[in-house]
Amino acid sequence: MELYKTIIQGRLEFGSPKTYNTVLVQFQNRAENHHKNELVLNEEALFNEEELAIIVKRYVGQSSEKWLKNTASLLSYCAQFAVAGSLKIWMTNEGKVLHYFPIEPNSEKIVVQSYRKGKSLVKQKGKHEEALEALSKAIEKYDRHAQAYERRAKVNYILKKYHDAERDYNKSLAIDDTNAHAFFGRAKVHKINEKLEDSIADFEMALKTSVALQAIYWKSRRHKGMIHFQMRQLEKAAFDLKLFSNRNFAKDDPNYTWKRTVLFNYGKILIEQEDYKSAVQVLDKAINFTDNQVEVSEAEIYRYRGIANTKIKKSEAKKDFKMAIDLGDKIAENLLKAL
Repeated sequence: MELYKTIIQGRLEFGSPKTYNTVLVQFQNRAENHHKNELVLNEEALFNEEELAIIVKRYVGQSSEKWLKNTASLLSYCAQFAVAGSLKIWMTNEGKVLHYFPIEPNSEKIVVQSYRKGKSLVKQKGKHEEALEALSKAIEKYDRHAQAYERRAKVNYILKKYHDAERDYNKSLAIDDTNAHAFFGRAKVHKINEKLEDSIADFEMALKTSVALQAIYWKSRRHKGMIHFQMRQLEKAAFDLKLFSNRNFAKDDPNYTWKRTVLFNYGKILIEQEDYKSAVQVLDKAINFTDNQVEVSEAEIYRYRGIANTKIKKSEAKKDFKMAIDLGDKIAENLLKAL
């Protein structure tokens, strides 16, 4: 029986002792009769009577595919009784994802349907007021809905209602302090409010409460690195941006189109650290990565590679500055004259 790395994280909330006890009995019966107790996690590791929930802060271990699928199937069954929460299950082998099971409540309960509606509307242009209404309805039905608070905070952030956003992020985290998206969102509010140390602290928590298989982990790494750079904390910035730069993202990953931006800024840091050879190598990658989203002009990259090359090979520096000039960079003209 082959074993693979398995990660399980999240929670499912049942809202009442009656429902919680029903789920517990159903879990016990199905675990024994349907799955012969061949599960990654047992009853004791999952059920939390005090919070009336299934809670897995984070499990990392080895499992067979059969045991993983049994566990995912049983937890998916339990999710139909839940009013809030989500669980994520991964199985990987040498960094490749073999299986991924996202588990959320999907019943006809009003609180569940209101949340799902609001969640789907969050990123739809012109639908933010509808999203707020649906998410608020979910909260009215179940006032410990950490995810609904987090999504409502996201809408308030988009609408630039930063005070309301921070309030909802705080409420979300007071209920569930393992929600990486809430830490990430609050970190962005702190950044807007120029509370940079608080922002870094929340990005750190977003990293701790997510896994490297999630996009939110790398978004947090990128933002944290850029704040360190802004604060002139070059070693810390280099650490974060190097990790991001070395990561291979799929094209549908939201981090993919930020690769050139991060490579460029990492290259600038290496120049300041006087590691000119590494800076040239990183800026080479930035030039060759063309699927950039925002912020960086090709002319600037050539200019900075030229600056690094002035310390290594002046003939290459001249080529870089000339390329930057051809692309419209005025600063490179003076740098070329100074060579």
